[in-house]
Amino acid sequence: MLYWPWLLGISVLFVVLELLLPARPAERGWRRQFGNDLFYLAFNGHFYAVVAGGFVGAVAVTAQRWLEPWLPFAGDGSGIARWPFAAQFVVFLVVSDFLQWCVHNLLHRVPLLWQFHKVHHSVARMDWAANFRFHWIEVVVYRSLLFVPLGLLGGNVEPLFAVAVFATFYGHLNHANLKLQFGPLRYVLNGPEMHMWHHDASREGGVAKNFAIVFSAWDWLFRTAYWPRDRAPARLGYEGDAEMPPDLPRQLVFPLFRRRAAPVDQAGPVEPVRQP
Repeated sequence: MLYWPWLLGISVLFVVLELLLPARPAERGWRRQFGNDLFYLAFNGHFYAVVAGGFVGAVAVTAQRWLEPWLPFAGDGSGIARWPFAAQFVVFLVVSDFLQWCVHNLLHRVPLLWQFHKVHHSVARMDWAANFRFHWIEVVVYRSLLFVPLGLLGGNVEPLFAVAVFATFYGHLNHANLKLQFGPLRYVLNGPEMHMWHHDASREGGVAKNFAIVFSAWDWLFRTAYWPRDRAPARLGYEGDAEMPPDLPRQLVFPLFRRRAAPVDQAGPVEPVRQP
């Protein structure tokens, strides 16, 4: 199964959707560092992901073999591997999305990880291409903390691959310049308006909020949700984001080489998230 045709097709779909149904018409089209984000799309979404995913996947398979005697649902085609495709898809989706919520939380609260995650939060204008703007270290972190637990579930490759494709679609959706009304489903599903507050550069509602990828329910459940629905953030980014170099080579080696940061720059929330 090839991932890159799906990545390309989903990306083209959102190019068209943003042209036809933009939430912010003035922000359609080319923007600063859009070329950088196209590189990240190809590099993080395919080339480097294949290398990192192959290594981490091998570790996951090895861990599964070591732990098989203690796992009632892994190995020899029993348990979840015998479930229908749809059932495996749902299990993989819910488990992987919760794990991503946890990892995303760590990226904001662990100072060292936050330094790398700043690359993603340096985006100043939101659209679908921002989905894959993240430091290559994040590929290793995410895949290490996702592949091993998911591998221990057993199951088949096909539904897991389908979840990866769906997660790509939803990640593009969260960052897209699209106006979508979810109604009561906002308490279950994430969307671009809610996720934009995750990229808020201010401390309103706390500086670490809205970690969800697909299911916003995690944020509402664990009280990390913040979404004033009457307005959008005044500015996207993070405190001290002037330190982020605009050119791609220095972004790839950030934070080893960076400009002096602003005096105040926190990895985690400085106050509890307040729900509006």
